[in-house]
Amino acid sequence: MPNKKNFPQKLTALLIYGRPPLVFGGMVCAIAVMWNRSLTLYVTGVFLLLISMTFDVVDGWFAARFPPHATLANLADRIMDKIVYSTIFPLVSVGMMWRLIFIAPDHTRPQMLHAILVLLLCITVLIRDNFAHYMRSCAIQKGFESETLAFTRLRTMVAAPVGALLYIHAFFLPGKGASAIYVFISWLANLPLRTFFIIEIIFLIINFGSIAGLCRKYGTIFLDEVCHEDDMLRRRILSFFPNALTAMNALMGILAVLFAHQGWIRQAYLFLIGAAIFDKLDGALARKLGLTTPPPRPENIAPGVSLGGLLDDIADGISFCLAPALIFHMTLTDCPQLGLEKSWVTVVASLYFLMGVGRLIYFTMDRSPIPGFFKGMPTPAAALLVTAPLLMFRQAAGASAELAHFWGIFCLATMIVASLVMNLYPVHYLHIGRFMDRNPWFRRLNIVLLISLFTPYFGYIALTYLLIYFLSPILTHRMEPPRK
Repeated sequence: MPNKKNFPQKLTALLIYGRPPLVFGGMVCAIAVMWNRSLTLYVTGVFLLLISMTFDVVDGWFAARFPPHATLANLADRIMDKIVYSTIFPLVSVGMMWRLIFIAPDHTRPQMLHAILVLLLCITVLIRDNFAHYMRSCAIQKGFESETLAFTRLRTMVAAPVGALLYIHAFFLPGKGASAIYVFISWLANLPLRTFFIIEIIFLIINFGSIAGLCRKYGTIFLDEVCHEDDMLRRRILSFFPNALTAMNALMGILAVLFAHQGWIRQAYLFLIGAAIFDKLDGALARKLGLTTPPPRPENIAPGVSLGGLLDDIADGISFCLAPALIFHMTLTDCPQLGLEKSWVTVVASLYFLMGVGRLIYFTMDRSPIPGFFKGMPTPAAALLVTAPLLMFRQAAGASAELAHFWGIFCLATMIVASLVMNLYPVHYLHIGRFMDRNPWFRRLNIVLLISLFTPYFGYIALTYLLIYFLSPILTHRMEPPRK
């Protein structure tokens, strides 16, 4: 009877503490594959990683529900996560470079770019894990109970499957087997490179979102001990985190342009979504850390330019003004199906960029903002709106000249209309980010819609969503600003 009662605790311990040996076995198999290219060891390593992934999905549930020592088991689960991720992600990073040198020596530039992205993903995962450990330790020392955040839960669910998938791809041995199991593994290993980019970009965004969530939750706790009564030192330290998110916003816009230059419009659109997410997070984090209120100044000193506000304007200008204009120009310039001179495309792209910059200047200079609303369409929504039809245009360009002509004209009209609506200040648009914070069901709906990224209808769904937001002032203008 006691053994039956202790079975859940024993199973929990097996699920928690069994993952590091499995991952270590997968690492040994991967090293052997790089040394002698053994198919048996490759399949064995894949199975060990898949079993570890299964344990990772269910161990947290068991650790939280089967006492005794549920808190200790939950802490052990986090430590095991650190050990597992510190093993698997550097391993797949090395495996990607090995694959380029020995398996695909005639690799293309996108394949090299993919290996570099995996390296950056590995560094981000390790930084996030150590940062999370530090922030939680500071919170516990100050008497605050550690709490699992939404981005952290999402990141934990995604990390193990992404690590296993990258392992399968990095150490894949082409043409080595014909069994049904190997056929399934080879299907996963040979997914289109664009699919890998999409998965990794989403995982990268989730990791940065987890870092931002940790800063938002625990940022003010440990600084009370570090800064004591020095408010200026406190503000300088805290301002680093929203400024880092702002820099990521600009980086996402630059990457969107680079991917669009390679003809990967869907991936470029995903980077613009990432830029919009970072734009939401940096403002939310700044408000949470109390950085939106200007510091006290002597009366004889005029207020200067805020570095954070200046960086935010520059990042928004890159990601939501310049990047959509360049993507639009690169996509439509060399397409004869459009039936228009290139100068028209250049004029429309320039108009959008200039009107977007004017919108940012007005937003910065406005001294009477409406809480929860924007005057005119916000630049992130306009950027996503004008880029969405380019997805359908790229699909139609190789299939039907008439359909490509229609979507080309639609893209031109959308750019012109969005340029004007951004500066139509009497029209008030709902602040989607804050509306998500107040309505969890709406946030979940947006996550569900994002899953459509893996379907051929993503462009249509994104365009429909943004057109609804474009027309939303018809209904939302009657809404009262939220009371603080």
